[in-house]
Amino acid sequence: SIRDGMKSAVERQMRSERMKAELITNVSHDIKTPLTSIINYVDLLKKEGLDSEHAAQYLEVLDRQSARLKKLTEDLVEASKASTGNITVNAEPTDLSLLLSQAAGEYEERLRSRSLEPVLTLPKNAPPVLADGRLMWRVFDNLLGNICKYAQPQTRVYLSFRAGEEAVCVTFKNISAEPLNLPPEELIERFTRGDASRNTEGSGLGLSIAKSLTELQGGRFLLDIDGDLFKAMVTFPIAKL
Repeated sequence: SIRDGMKSAVERQMRSERMKAELITNVSHDIKTPLTSIINYVDLLKKEGLDSEHAAQYLEVLDRQSARLKKLTEDLVEASKASTGNITVNAEPTDLSLLLSQAAGEYEERLRSRSLEPVLTLPKNAPPVLADGRLMWRVFDNLLGNICKYAQPQTRVYLSFRAGEEAVCVTFKNISAEPLNLPPEELIERFTRGDASRNTEGSGLGLSIAKSLTELQGGRFLLDIDGDLFKAMVTFPIAKL
């Protein structure tokens, strides 16, 4: 028993150290990429001057990369606050089916621009849950943003709300554009992304933030991966009013 316990502890420690190393590598890469681009294009503007025929193009790149760096910084701060519980939760009766419908409406144009067809399944009467609508919007926003970045074009995206006797479950399902050769728990780790090459402009923090915010409100956040099928489930107990 002691031997098995020691082995388990060593394996956990080794995995923790490996994830720390990957975290440092990934965050360094994600910060260095836009920062290097900004430095290079500022240098070009200095050499060629603002009257250069390429100035407008350089400024467009600077604008895009600085916005990317700003978003990464904001995600870092939010991930830190969410994981440490340093966020105020104003829980009140909330209709998650209505919130899902609104989020789907907000993302409809963006999904269709990526050749993704949203399929929404909602009940007629949804029981409320105790949650913070502002934080739940952030959870749904992160999950839909994740779908827009990593889903296979020309496929359907399924968004559904299901109510049981004691809990409700909101499910997001899509087909991944890249092979998902990671276990679900590793995909939630910070800065882990579905594309191993890290060519997309996401920070890799979306799933981690969504999980932390869900659990902060007393809900459960689960991922299920079956081949290229990606499924995220957000579950909350029904509010007893």
